[in-house]
Parts: sequence; C-alpha cells; structure tokens
Amino acid sequence: MARRTLGTRQKLIFRGLDQGPGKAAPKGPRNPLVVPALQRKAGPHGKSRGARRQEAQRILRSTTDEDL
Repeated sequence: MARRTLGTRQKLIFRGLDQGPGKAAPKGPRNPLVVPALQRKAGPHGKSRGARRQEAQRILRSTTDEDL
C-alpha cells in the first residue's frame, strides 16, 4: 500500500510547549455581556408549600414517635 501524506488542508503544525490543545490561556470572555449576567444570578428561593407541609409532617411524626 502506498503511504498517504497529509492533504493540503491538513498541515502538521509544530507548536510550543504551552500551546497544545486546551493549554492556551483565554484572553478574555467571548461575550463580554455574559459576565454581568452571571453576577446577577438569583440566589436560592424559599421552599414551596408542598415542601413546607412535608417537613411539618416529618417533624410531627418524629415528635410523636419520641413520646411513645
């Protein structure tokens, strides 16, 4: 079989030690509007009615079990 060489669109590039794939340091954000949007993220919300009801039931069951 004939040995295939690299095509014209696919060239072998010799890079430095710190320039391999995934090693280059980003120069800045791709979209500068994303940074303020990420800083405005909302925090945790309050518990829903169902969660509060289930918690109250758990507390009620645990206190009645201790009394028996």
